[in-house]
Amino acid sequence: MENGRILVIGARSGIGYEVCRFALSQNFPVTAFSRSAAKIEIEHPQLSIVEGDALNKNDLLSAMQGCNYVVQSLGVPFNMKLLSGPVSLFSKSTEVLIRTMQESGIQRLVSITGFGAGDSRNAINPLQKLPFMAVFGKAYADKSNQEDMIIESHLRWTIARPGVLTNTRMTKKYRVLVSPSEWRNGWISRKDVAHFVLNALSEEKHVGLKPVLVH
Repeated sequence: MENGRILVIGARSGIGYEVCRFALSQNFPVTAFSRSAAKIEIEHPQLSIVEGDALNKNDLLSAMQGCNYVVQSLGVPFNMKLLSGPVSLFSKSTEVLIRTMQESGIQRLVSITGFGAGDSRNAINPLQKLPFMAVFGKAYADKSNQEDMIIESHLRWTIARPGVLTNTRMTKKYRVLVSPSEWRNGWISRKDVAHFVLNALSEEKHVGLKPVLVH
C-alpha cells in the first residue's frame, strides 16, 4: 500500500483519534472527519480537518476528495438513551457511507464495531450475555445491521471487533482472532486497535474478514 490519504470518520476521540495519530506518525496523510472536528488537538502538516455529519452525503463527498482509504470509527455516548431509546446511527451512517464511497470510487474500508456484533454475539460467555444485552443490546443490534450492510456491499472491507477498550499504551502484542472458534472477550487498548487498523490497510490478508481483537 502506498501512503495514500486516509479518511477517518469519527476522528474526534477514541479509536478514530488514535488512528489519526498513529497514521500521521507513519507518514500517511489523514483527513479527520467529525461533527466536532475543530476540537481535534493534533497539529501535523499532513492532517486535514473537516467538520461534518456522518449522515450527510454531501459532507462525506467533500471529505472524501483526494482520499484512498476510509476508516469508520463511530460511537454513541453512554447515557439513558443507549439503554432505553432506539439506536440507528451505525446502520444509517453506514448506508450513506457505502453509497458515497461507491460514488467516489473508493473501495477500501476498515470499519470498527466491537465484540458482540454480528455473529460474534454467539461467542459471548453465557454469564455475560444477559448484562451485555441489557446495557448494550440496542447499540449492538444496530452494529450488527451495520456489519450486514458492509458485508453485502461490493467494497473491499475489513470489520474490526475489539474487546473491552482501554486507554493504555500501544503494545503491538494483541491477538487477531479470525476463526469463530477462537473468538472471546478481553481487553485491548485503543492504541493497539489503531495499530491493527493501519496494518489492515497496509496488507491484503484481512480483506473480507471480521477478526476479534484482544490481548
